[in-house]
This record gives sequence, C-alpha cells and structure tokens, in this order.
Amino acid sequence: MKKAQLLHNPTAGEKDFSGKELIKLIEKQGYQCSQASVKEKGWDEFDSETDFLICAGGDGTIRRIVKALMKRKRLDKQFPIAILPHGTANNVAGTLGIGGSLEETIKSWQQWELKKFDIGKVYGLKEDLFFLEGFGCGIFPRLMKEMEVQEKEEPDTREERIKMARKQLHDIVLNYKPVSCRIVADEVEHSGKYIMVEVMNTKSIGPNLELAPHGDPGDGEFDVVLIPESHQMKFENFLLDRIHGGEGEFVFTTLKAKKLEITWKGRDVHADDERLKPEEELNVKIEILPGMIEFLI
Repeated sequence: MKKAQLLHNPTAGEKDFSGKELIKLIEKQGYQCSQASVKEKGWDEFDSETDFLICAGGDGTIRRIVKALMKRKRLDKQFPIAILPHGTANNVAGTLGIGGSLEETIKSWQQWELKKFDIGKVYGLKEDLFFLEGFGCGIFPRLMKEMEVQEKEEPDTREERIKMARKQLHDIVLNYKPVSCRIVADEVEHSGKYIMVEVMNTKSIGPNLELAPHGDPGDGEFDVVLIPESHQMKFENFLLDRIHGGEGEFVFTTLKAKKLEITWKGRDVHADDERLKPEEELNVKIEILPGMIEFLI
C-alpha cells in the first residue's frame, strides 16, 4: 500500500471538499493517507516513509510545496507531487493535462507516470527567487496590483472569477503605456517597447490565458511571449475573444530560450502569483533549471 501525504489549502478556489472528505476519496482507492493544512505550522515536515505528496489547492499552493522541496538537501528524499486542482486558474494542472473530477484524478494514480518539471531561477533582485509558471513585466503584474486593492465582491464560481479577471485585464490593456525593455534571449537581443514580456514555463498564466499552447514545462526551455507596442490592439481583440468564449489560436511573438537578461524600465513585475516591487528599473538574469520537480500525471 502506497503512503501519501495530503497537503490541503482550505481557502483555495472551489471550497467543495474538506480535508477529511478528500482523505476518504483517496483511501477508497487503496492509499494510506495522512493530512496537513499548508496554513498550519510544521506542514512541511514530511515523513521519510511517504511515497508521494498530494497537493489539494491552486497554483499558489503548488508553488508553496515546491518551495519547501527546493529547500531540502540534495541527499534528502525527494517526493513526487500529485495534484488535485482546487484553485481558480489551475495553470500548472492544466499544463500537465490534469483535469476531470476528483474521483477520476485519484483513480488515475493507479497507472501514474512521472513528469519532470523545470524551474526558472531569477538573479539580480534583493534575493534570488524561482518560478513555476512564469516571470514577467507589464500588464499581468498590473492586474495583480489592481485586484489586490479592488473592493468588488468575488464571484462564487471559478468561471465567473476568471471572466471577471479577463475583463479587468482588457481594461488595463486599453490604457497601458508601453515600456522600454532590453531583452537578450540566448545571446540574441529583442529590445523595444512592450506592454507585456512573459518568460513562461507553463502553457497558461494569470486568469487561465493560454499564451504558450505548445509549451512543455519539461523541455529545458522557456517560452518567451512578447507583446510589443504594435500588437497592443491585436492583444485587446484576443482578450475580447476569450471573454466571449472564443478559442482562436494565440499567434503572437514567442521565443524559445534557456537563458535571458531583461532590463525593464518600469515597476510592474511578477514571479508566478507574487507581485514584485522593484525600487528602480528591473535588471535581472534568468536561467532554466531542468527537471527539478516531478509530478504524477
């Protein structure tokens, strides 16, 4: 009998299952399962006899678990992660093709495969940091900033929350002033004025917008998505299409790169769901760390 540890974020996304209910579903499939809330002290003290970790939460919870694993010593046991998507965007789970009901997802672990997942590392800030989904500048961190201070009541369903965020992003794009940016991707320069520069590791970011549909988080390369000043109206139309349920293919400038240098003459910067607050213009180096984490798919 395989031993699992459920790491549950009770405040994430759709609050339709408690930790106890999730354990019942997991043990029904023949696993021995313990539980810890990521909101409680000591949640990251993993039992060495555990075979795999289960993340029941959204992208932020996954990042929190990965951060704990990254702090472990190289010789310590490393644990693969199974995901029960329980957030709003679920960009990591979507990139890995994990979906369906909780019961179906848990049952699929009987024939699991392990998928290696790259990590992006950023140098040049007050302290080095990593990202799972993406690191970027421009409209997405501006959206984060506006959502932090808004007083609107959050919609009840995941679909309504995503639609609301996409509408808000569209309003931002309408008025966003392009920013000068120097980008060097694998020693090739792509400088200009942009409303968005996103170094992506997953296929989608933010309010579940698939900007790198052919991306693979285990291929050892980033997808760098650029929206220059000349494509601002085109991106507006893309967002309108998504708001109204369209699924047209995303066709904007995308580069493949393993190492980057970015100088952004603005303040709107993020790493995954964390909004950064540089005191002056951003000047960072980014590299990919291949296959640092394993997920069950």
